[in-house]
Amino acid sequence: MIQKSAIIAKLRERGQNARADWVDRELPDTLDPFLHSGLLSTLHLDLKELESPASPTP
Repeated sequence: MIQKSAIIAKLRERGQNARADWVDRELPDTLDPFLHSGLLSTLHLDLKELESPASPTP
């Protein structure tokens, strides 16, 4: 899953504040990379940079 906050941060780094604001208003807190792959591609976001790290297993 991808955290919406990671997408917003990446867009703001690029100076794309209007897109970041839209993402903040319109998208859920976590995104399924497969379900939202088209949107991520449109925003030119690299999936590997955005994915949440896997939880370590004890």
